[in-house]
Amino acid sequence: MSTRFPFVDWFRNSSPYINAHRGQTFVILIEGEAVAQGRGEQLIQDLALLHTLGVRLVVVLGIRTQLAAALEAAGITPDQHLGRWVADDQAMTLVERVAAEQRLWLEARLSLGLPNSPLHGVDMTVVSGNLVMAKPLGVRDGVDFERSGEVRRVRKDALEQLLATNSLVLLPPIGFSSTGEVFELEPAEMACRTATALGADKLILLGQASGLTDAGVLQRQLTPFEADAWLEHAEQGSELARHLAAACEAARQGVARTHLLSWQDHEALLGELFTRDGVGTMITQQRYEQLRQAQASDIGGLLELVAPLERNGMLVARSRERLEVDIDDYLVVERDGMVIACAALHSQPNSTAGELACVVVHADYRGADRGELLLNEVIRRARQRRLESLFVLTTHTAHWFVEHGFRPAELSELPVMRRETYNHARRSRVLIKDLD
Repeated sequence: MSTRFPFVDWFRNSSPYINAHRGQTFVILIEGEAVAQGRGEQLIQDLALLHTLGVRLVVVLGIRTQLAAALEAAGITPDQHLGRWVADDQAMTLVERVAAEQRLWLEARLSLGLPNSPLHGVDMTVVSGNLVMAKPLGVRDGVDFERSGEVRRVRKDALEQLLATNSLVLLPPIGFSSTGEVFELEPAEMACRTATALGADKLILLGQASGLTDAGVLQRQLTPFEADAWLEHAEQGSELARHLAAACEAARQGVARTHLLSWQDHEALLGELFTRDGVGTMITQQRYEQLRQAQASDIGGLLELVAPLERNGMLVARSRERLEVDIDDYLVVERDGMVIACAALHSQPNSTAGELACVVVHADYRGADRGELLLNEVIRRARQRRLESLFVLTTHTAHWFVEHGFRPAELSELPVMRRETYNHARRSRVLIKDLD
């Protein structure tokens, strides 16, 4: 049924994520170009919404675009090496000025509370300070980086105390040394180290690219190992290289999920966080879609998955009690906590044939070979059990099974006990696949 307000359905479907994100810690990097291109205001609204929903936020603010403009205006062309600017004292003066300007701008926008403004009624405290300790990059390949530095340590306890007071922590890309010096830092590295120190639930990197693509196809999820291939081919010092290196390192160091998003997509941040499929590339050690053995805790999800097909007669109804008894026969495809596909392999007494049953893929996730993935795993397990064939009974999808190597068969070819329980009223077709 259509609705006058499309956002209502989206809001209903986002409720599991609203609950899941409450109390979690997100470290979000916003590159300076997003602000320079006019995207700052909407991102601020998104941050305010996340804050209102109970997300603990640390925002790392990039200033590369603003700094480049300031350097050009001052007639300064800093040397570059290994993808980093060499910040001498003259350049560092501009770094400090631009960082302060951008920090103050963001703090002012997050303080806006006029009636009829998006932040009206949102009481946010924004805190910044000497929360990241730095050290000089030193001399690399004979090049003295002077005031360009790297993160020495993140003051985790101080950050935790600020987050516990419901403050939004803002980190411009500068760090402080124990000798009282100020160093220019790479914001992606800073975001990575901060997320790692806090054990953040998410590291979100907002840059130009909307993730990683292969032949024009967006890669929704990669492990750090898989992402290394992109990193090897990325231009040294480019934004993509910096973000990808930070994302992979954070994932390897225990950050649950890192996300590569584009600030050019006005829906990217909320779309990634409050929809099941997201809009960018996620890098995680544990795949958020996986094929695995079903467990008792999956029974509720299985019942919900098969219910529509049972109602229209495509599947025989299965009770909770039946599923509890047979749960070890089932495989599921789980996507971000939701069972989106399943299949079962039932053994037959005194027979070398197994029954493939309950092959179901959620309507929203068809067309991506998940059925074939389940079938291949069932075949693998059948061979492990030394079964010689698989049979299936179906009323609607015989053509799919024929396309995957099953042949039409007669009822007499079924194992004896399965013939005795055959439901003649359903008139299910019998198909058999011989296992070589």
